Parts: sequence; C-alpha cells; structure tokens
Amino acid sequence: MKGAGVVVSAIVDGVTRGVETVGHVVTGGFMDARIRLGVTGLSRAGKTVFITSLVANLMDRARMGGLRAAADGAIKAAYLQPQPDDTVPRFAYEDHLAAMVGPEPHWPESTRAVSELRLSLKVQPGGLLGGLRGPQVVHLDIVDYPGEWLLDLGLLDMSYDTWAAQALEKARARAEGAGFIAALEAVDGAAKLEEPVAKRLSESFADYLKAAREAGYSDCTPGRFLLPGELEGSPALTFAPLPAGEGPRGSLRRELARRFEAYKRAVVKPFFRDHFAEIDRQVVLVDVLGAIHAGPKALEDLRQAMADILGAFKPGRNGWLTRLLGGHRVEKILFAATKADHLHHKQHGALTAITEALVREAKDRADFAGARTAAMSIAALRATTEETRSHEGREIDLVRGRLMETGRHAAMYPGALPEDPGRLLGAARGGREAWLDGDYAVMKFAPAQVSLSPGEGPPHIRLDRAAEFLIGDRLK
Repeated sequence: MKGAGVVVSAIVDGVTRGVETVGHVVTGGFMDARIRLGVTGLSRAGKTVFITSLVANLMDRARMGGLRAAADGAIKAAYLQPQPDDTVPRFAYEDHLAAMVGPEPHWPESTRAVSELRLSLKVQPGGLLGGLRGPQVVHLDIVDYPGEWLLDLGLLDMSYDTWAAQALEKARARAEGAGFIAALEAVDGAAKLEEPVAKRLSESFADYLKAAREAGYSDCTPGRFLLPGELEGSPALTFAPLPAGEGPRGSLRRELARRFEAYKRAVVKPFFRDHFAEIDRQVVLVDVLGAIHAGPKALEDLRQAMADILGAFKPGRNGWLTRLLGGHRVEKILFAATKADHLHHKQHGALTAITEALVREAKDRADFAGARTAAMSIAALRATTEETRSHEGREIDLVRGRLMETGRHAAMYPGALPEDPGRLLGAARGGREAWLDGDYAVMKFAPAQVSLSPGEGPPHIRLDRAAEFLIGDRLK
C-alpha cells in the first residue's frame, strides 16, 4: 500500500487544476479524509446551480475570500476525480457550467434524480504538525438529490388511511385539486379493481400535485409522482388517496392501499439506505422569495414542509432508520435562502431573518439531534447588478438583470421585506389569502454574461461563507 500512496502523492503534486481520470486514484489513500455533502431542496431552489458554482469556485478560488482555507492559501489544488460509487449517475458538472457561463448563458436542467460528484482538494494543514506532515488530500463527495424525495420520509410512519385523509384534505383546500376531487367522486373504492380506472385516478392525482407545485406549494408528496424517473408507469406509482371505507379483497381500495405500502418498501426505504445513510454535512436550499411571491398559503406550506424534511435528520423518529444509520448523524445543516440577487443587499438581512423564522421548527429538531445549524441568504450564481433611483422624492434600491421571458434588461423593485419576520409568518399561519401590504413581485432573471479572469469562478453572493460553514473546519 505504500507504493499506492506514492503514486497518489505524485499525481496530486503534478496537478494544479483539471480533471483526474486515472482509475487507481479514485478512492485515494487510506489516510485521505472524506466529506460527504448532501445538497437538497425543493423544486426550483437551485440545487444544480449551487453545486456547479461551488465546484467551479473551489477549483478557481479568487472569489472565495470567506472560505479561510482558500483565503490563506491552505488549498493548494482542486481537481475532479471519478466518484467512488459506479452505480450512481455522475453530476454533469461540465455541461452545467457551460450553460451558466457560456457565450449564451442559460439556467441548466434541474435535478431529476440522484447524482454524485467527487472533488478532491489538496490541503496544507496549519500548525507545526501540519507542516511536518505535508499536504493532505480531502475528498468532497457531493450527493445531489431532490427534496421532493426527502419529504417521503414522513410516509413511512403512516398507514394508507392516514396518508389518504391528509392528502385529500390538502387537495380539497387547494384550487389545483378540484379536477382530482371531481375524478374521485366518479370512483367506487369498493368496486372490483380495473387497471384503467386506477391508472386514470393516479394520473389525475399526479397532475394535481404538479399543478400545486407550479402554484408554489412545497408539500406535494409522494415525491416520485413529481419526479418518477425509471418508475414512471409502474404499479408502485399507480395509486391515489381514497376516502376511508371498506374494500373487499380484489377491490380498488385494497389494491391502492397495497401499492402505497409497496411504494414505501420498494422506493422510499432504498433511497435512504443507498444515498442518505453516510451524509456528513447537508445544505437545504429554500426558495423563500418564490413562496412569499406565491402568497401566505404557499409560505405556510413551505414552513410545514421544512419541518417534515428535518425529520430525516433525526434518526430516533423511526426505529428502522436508527438501525440503518447505526448512530450516524449529520454534523452540520445549512438552510440557504437562494436567489438573494433578486433583492438589493440592504434586504438580505431581512431575507435571512425570515428564513431563520421559517425553519425554526425544523432547525430546533436538528439542534435537538446534535447537529450544528445555520441560515443565510445566498446566490450561487449572481445574475443581477444593483442600482438606486429617485422616485417621488425618495431613493429606491433596485436590482437589474436580463429577463428570461424576453431577454431584455430590466430593473425591479420587488417590495420591501418586513424587518419583523412575524408579520409574514403570522399571516401565513393564520390562513390569510393574500398579504395585507400588497403583493411581492419576483421577476425571473436569466444568467448574466460574464467574463472570468484566470483564477476566478462564477460570481456569487456568500457562497464562500456557505462553504466555510459546511466544510471549512475539515480543511484546516
């Protein structure tokens, strides 16, 4: 094994920046450190952009002053290697980076399944002992997975009847559920199973969930109905909630209940076993501005969804999960409100405060489990610039960017977020239909054209501080 270590050292020393594809350095030496970083968030929270920009800025670190190991030069080199798990798709880093900073920049395709990427960092430890030991290699294994799948953890504690009652309550309370409820009224759960009926009902349920997500709702389980992947069309995804009642053997109700249990057994549990069990650090990306724009009900739904997501980081909830993790717990969790570049920097403090209040219940659960947590506002890829204009005798702080719909540049004032988060969350928890102070506007900006100097990663807001919290202590 000594010879293998020499080979690894020689390869690392010869690389300043680039992609390593040498097979025998995939796993590194036995003494190499590894950090397994989970990146999740609900739809449109920006997982793909976050991972791409993080990797690019760790490889070219001129914009990473908030990461101490980058600022003091402790990171000597960063390079990509083949990931250790050959059965998981590789995160398409190069394609995503080309989309973000290419000649015609556009947002990359969003996360639709689990993927991984390994970034290896050559780090010179500080202190006397660090100088004697020489540079060390730290492998950052990034696991990208949809937050919609993480919400499914809550299903494991539910019977079919319990889940169905909750799902129907949500569907009836949301305008997007009207079509599914109408389809449900034409179905007799006690009738003999007919596969076309089950298929039409499940498709109507899936259409409702997708429409609810588009309307800004966050809790739209089961997650695979939104992102089915290879399971599309399978019996495991051909079920829907039915009202409580009796169903004889062979009935529609009995079969849908059986498929619900199969979904938990064959889809939900394997996800946690295969991808979740060894995560050390976790970032949960949250589109807080999108939820605020969608209205009080969407914001309250996001608050409840975040509380449910954090159940996954407290193994004591489920006996099987405790056994699966073997006592392993996530050490740090960052709640990051994305798209901070849609606001002038003077409002970033208010956005962070709202995020902290929004995830308070979820954060308390994680703190109780022993994890260190933090909240901040970030933009993994900055798409706007700031300006201030005079309007009717007062100064207004704006952001300017290229609109996705038209391609033209426009300045936007999205409205002032309240300094007291309770003004928003109180209205949300109170079931208000709209904000008392009017609407909050959110424009959709396309990535800006950038010209990167040597050593520079893509422009961002506080991505360096996010990295410092998540992995900084392991790079000393």
